[in-house]
Amino acid sequence: MKQKRSLFHRFLKGHFLFIFLPPIVLIFFSALIEFPGINEQYLNTLNQFYVTLLLFGFIIVAFVVISWMFFLRLRKRLIRLQEVMSFSASNNSFPKPISIQTDRMDEIDQLGSSFNWMIQQLEDSRKREYEEELLRHRLIANLSHDLRTPLTIMRAHITRLNKESMSIEGQNSLTEMNHTITRVGDLMDDLLSYTLLTSGKHPFQPTSTDIGRLVRASVAAWYPVFEEKEIQLDVDLPTEETFYWEADPKWITRVLDNLFQNIVRHAAEGKYANIVVDIEKELIIVADRGPGMDNSSYERGAEIGLSTSNYMLKKMKLKADFTSNDNGTRVAISKA
Repeated sequence: MKQKRSLFHRFLKGHFLFIFLPPIVLIFFSALIEFPGINEQYLNTLNQFYVTLLLFGFIIVAFVVISWMFFLRLRKRLIRLQEVMSFSASNNSFPKPISIQTDRMDEIDQLGSSFNWMIQQLEDSRKREYEEELLRHRLIANLSHDLRTPLTIMRAHITRLNKESMSIEGQNSLTEMNHTITRVGDLMDDLLSYTLLTSGKHPFQPTSTDIGRLVRASVAAWYPVFEEKEIQLDVDLPTEETFYWEADPKWITRVLDNLFQNIVRHAAEGKYANIVVDIEKELIIVADRGPGMDNSSYERGAEIGLSTSNYMLKKMKLKADFTSNDNGTRVAISKA
C-alpha cells in the first residue's frame, strides 16, 4: 500500500511550525516596529539579551513539550497494536483486525494494514484446512464403508471354495487370501478409528487412573489370545503398590490393546511378551522378541495403529519411547 505521509516528515513539520516559526515572526516584527522616547542603544542591548534568552528558553520548552506529545501518541498506537497481538497469543486464537486511518497511512498505519492482511490470510488458510480435513474424514469414512461389501463377498466365496475338493496348494492359497482379507479389514478399522479420533468423535474424559490395576485388567483380557498363539507371557505387575495418571482409562486401554495386538499380529513368531509396570519410575513397558519395527510387514500393519496410540498419548500428556531391532521391540510409556 502506498505511503501517504511519513511520521518523520510530520515530526519535522510540527517542530518547525511550533518552535522556529514564532521566534522568526517575533524577530521580524521587532525589527519593523520602532519605540519612540527610549534610548536606542540601551534598548538594543537589553532587547538582544532578553530576546536571546526568551528565544532559547522557548525553543527548549517547546521542543520538549511537542516531542513528548508526539512520542506519547506514537507510544499509544504501538501499545494498542502490541496488546492485540499479546491477547491472541495468550488465548491461542487469531486477533481481531485493528482500525487504521486510511487518509493518513503513515508507518504505523502501514504496519497495522500489514497485520490485518496477515490475519486475513491466516483465517483463510485455517478455513481451507478445516474444509480439507472434513473432506478427508468424509472420504475415509465412505471408503471404509464401501470396501466392506466387496471384502464380505470375497470372504463368502472363499468359504464356499473351502468346501470344494482341491489340492493342498489351493487350500494354502485360500487360507492366505482369507488372512489377507482379515488384515485389510483390520487396517480399515484402524484407519476409521484414527479418523474419528482426530475429528473429535471419541470423547476424552481424563480422570485419576490406577495404572497398575488397569494394566492387570488388560493383560487378563488378552491372556487367552496370547495363550492361543503360544506366546509366553513374562509379567511384572505389582498388586500392592501402584501409581496414578491423570488420563482417560478407555484411551489407555486402547493404547495397550494396540500394543498387544501388534505383538499377536507381527511378533508372534518370537513366542514371547514381557509386560512390566515399574512403580518407582512410573513406566509401562511392553516388549517382544519379534522381527522388529524395521521389518516391512510390521511397518505396513502397525503404522496406523501406532499413529492412533501416539495421538491418544499426546492428548493425555504421555509419551511412548520405542526401541526396536532384529531381536525385538520395546515400548516404554511414561509422562511427557
